[in-house]
Amino acid sequence: MHNGFTELESIQKTAIVLSKDPLPEKRPTLRSLAEITGLGISTVSQALRDSPEISEETRRRVQLAAQQAGYRPNRAGVRLRTGKTNVIAVVLNPQDEGSGFVSDFIFGISNGLANSAYHLVVTPYSLSDEMAPMRYIVETGSADGVIFSRTQPHDQRVRYLHDAGMPFATHGRTQMGLQHPYHDYDNEAFAFEALRRLSVNGRKRAALIGPPHHLTYNLHTNAGFERGLREFGLENLAMGSIDIDASLLDIRTLGRELATRHDRPDGFVASSIASAVALSTGLADGGLEIGRDFDIVSKHTTSLLSMTNPKIISIPESFKHAGTNLARMLMQAIDGVEAESLQVLDRP
Repeated sequence: MHNGFTELESIQKTAIVLSKDPLPEKRPTLRSLAEITGLGISTVSQALRDSPEISEETRRRVQLAAQQAGYRPNRAGVRLRTGKTNVIAVVLNPQDEGSGFVSDFIFGISNGLANSAYHLVVTPYSLSDEMAPMRYIVETGSADGVIFSRTQPHDQRVRYLHDAGMPFATHGRTQMGLQHPYHDYDNEAFAFEALRRLSVNGRKRAALIGPPHHLTYNLHTNAGFERGLREFGLENLAMGSIDIDASLLDIRTLGRELATRHDRPDGFVASSIASAVALSTGLADGGLEIGRDFDIVSKHTTSLLSMTNPKIISIPESFKHAGTNLARMLMQAIDGVEAESLQVLDRP
């Protein structure tokens, strides 16, 4: 017994009060929860924070009332009391949506933050000033942690956030000697496996549309591609300055031009779905047929590939899985878990 009634009776009485006296349209407060439960404001506040000084029965009673009333803590008050914002900022370049990256990545992060106290804020940025959103977040203290992608071997954002003491997690690795949480895809293994599949299909001359040269995963992709060339005895035909950041029109035009060359590649590796589809379309414009005259191996990151061109050979990579992992890693980093235990290399 507690205060004259059992735990079950406490919960039932709270539910009855809520059903008989609907809350006003305005946002529920600690005071309104105190009135509903018949407890003091301080007791309600401690119960919502899972204070060990409050009995399990009372905590459940208050949390039931909060759930049914639609109570949400005042974030300004939480920040004053704890120094935390309960915000995770994800900083993304909108240009990456062509591969389905942005939507799947955000979905994964949201899944990772589900049932936590954290809220997600998405901050877009321009490639011309990658540091601007990082400086804003640090200088304003507008988030407890940051997630970002398109890492570089020596990434100034990583150095800045590390030195500022701001918890962060990256989609991709660096080569700076700084330990930090990351989720990366094994792009070296991807490129090697792609060439193996081209070799099995009898292709002899290979070309790569890879990541931009300044990103870390370009180094990994090229390492796997070069290893595959040696292992399978394939000839390397360079694609010039074209990478997956090029416009789809430019990639399609390149495919059309390649179709006219007698020494054209007969096997291609593409680091994004969009570039694979554009290249295949350009080669078809030039009269070539996929599967007969050439093959393309691409990452399979969305259902777009199987719907638009099922003859493109695909190797899966999940942006949703990456986002979920990074969200969970970052919450652990905020709680003080060592970075070395928060690093994942996802293999194809």
